Amino acid sequence: MTGTARQDHPQSSSMEDALFANAILGGGLPAEAEWHLWEAGLSYHLDGVAESHLRKAEALAPGHAAVLIGLYRFYFYKGRLREALEIARVCLEKAARENNLPSNWRDVTAGDAPFSRYEEIGPRFFLFTLKGYAYLHMRLGNLEEGHDAVRKLLDLDPSDKIGAKVLLDVLERMGKDDDG
Repeated sequence: MTGTARQDHPQSSSMEDALFANAILGGGLPAEAEWHLWEAGLSYHLDGVAESHLRKAEALAPGHAAVLIGLYRFYFYKGRLREALEIARVCLEKAARENNLPSNWRDVTAGDAPFSRYEEIGPRFFLFTLKGYAYLHMRLGNLEEGHDAVRKLLDLDPSDKIGAKVLLDVLERMGKDDDG
């Protein structure tokens, strides 16, 4: 799903940015895996066919950023949020490894990587992945986990280049709506 499906979604630009990180986050994608990603995008409307292509790409290039992002986007746009969250967790582990960060996102500190430098693709991939992780937890009703992840994002990126404050605002509004 390398940019062929559902680019009208507001999260698409961050995922497209993450695709750019491909070279840094795993090297070249085998041609056959790339073909399966392309076919997944073309068959997006056929859930089983698209998912089959994504899984074949995954088998050919396990753990590759482009494949993981394709899986994430597919599950996210299909409303299969629990599956998208599982892929987000895998991406967080990968981003932590690739950036030599602690394996638990809660243990990452602002000094561990140049998070404030938006042009740094590896740290940016970590931040966008954590943002997706936070958002999915919020959508699934795990508000405390979502809030903790948003707070971590703002600690790592105090200038909020990736837009985590929007998620915090949503959480705060939800609390106010509950008060009546």
